[in-house]
Amino acid sequence: MLNADMPLLAMPEAVDGTSRDWDEVNEFCRRVYMPYRLRTSGRLIRPAATLQRAEVARIKVTRFSYGVPVHLDQFDPEAGNILVLTTLNGALRHKETEETVTHTGAGESFVVDCSRTDYWLDADPDHFQLNLTIPHQAMAEVAHRWFGFIPDDRLWTKRTGFGGPGSRWHALLVYLTQTIRSGADLGPQAPLARHLEEMICLDLLYHWAERAGVQLQAGARAAAPHYVREAEMLMESLAHEAPTIGEVARRIGVSARTLSEGFQRFRGIAPRDFLRAQRLGGLRKALLAAGPEETVTSIAAAWGYVNFGAMAGQYRARFGEPPSATLARAPGRR
Repeated sequence: MLNADMPLLAMPEAVDGTSRDWDEVNEFCRRVYMPYRLRTSGRLIRPAATLQRAEVARIKVTRFSYGVPVHLDQFDPEAGNILVLTTLNGALRHKETEETVTHTGAGESFVVDCSRTDYWLDADPDHFQLNLTIPHQAMAEVAHRWFGFIPDDRLWTKRTGFGGPGSRWHALLVYLTQTIRSGADLGPQAPLARHLEEMICLDLLYHWAERAGVQLQAGARAAAPHYVREAEMLMESLAHEAPTIGEVARRIGVSARTLSEGFQRFRGIAPRDFLRAQRLGGLRKALLAAGPEETVTSIAAAWGYVNFGAMAGQYRARFGEPPSATLARAPGRR
């Protein structure tokens, strides 16, 4: 069971540790979470804060406590962040709806997308948390990659508790913190970090969607207009030819503007981003199936890529490794 005594984040004191200075604590919170308003029970009260942090790809992981009772609200939506707060010790009270409050005790988690909805919480004097700060964009990318669409605000505006001791989510948090403590490379481009980010975002999506009543795997794609679905099928089949968005729009009988507006409304991305993802996915399959005489350049050229530097940057950002590393794993290269 999670508790504050477990060394979940063994961060060096020289990086972050403890503080009794409000300016230092507030600056830490602004950097790892986002700007928000903090209120305490008295003007002269001093914090006894624990400030520990790590980063796993784009996710900020913190082991945190103010050490005093606090009320937090007015979280900045412009930061674009989702908060997942897991109580280790003590208790938190979270705004769930306009009328209801959720309490989380040891091992229980709560998720809120502060870029899409307002939120407040109360923490008792003994509170201690393991928190994840996840960019909304990272979650949206995982949703699109796995389910072919980006959920609408029925998901993102749902504030909800989930998890708990013995749950799958709890086991994933244990694995995450053990990996951090191992000293493994968890930088933005490290394959292990990208894998962990994907696992966390995907599992969170499943829990969140279940509580929001959003179907991730059935019926979601059919919600878009026919021309969006037709454009997706066309771009999937013609990805190798790198059609322009104007060409795609003409073939399905709509204007490029209509197509772009439809994708933004129902998929949350531009059609060129969808096409780019299909092309990168196809390139990856081609690299993994390459023969002994093929090179990254020859395969990329066959897929219509001209700017190989830009392609390599996009590929690394998408898959967490350069194209050459993928090619090296092709059966024909062993």
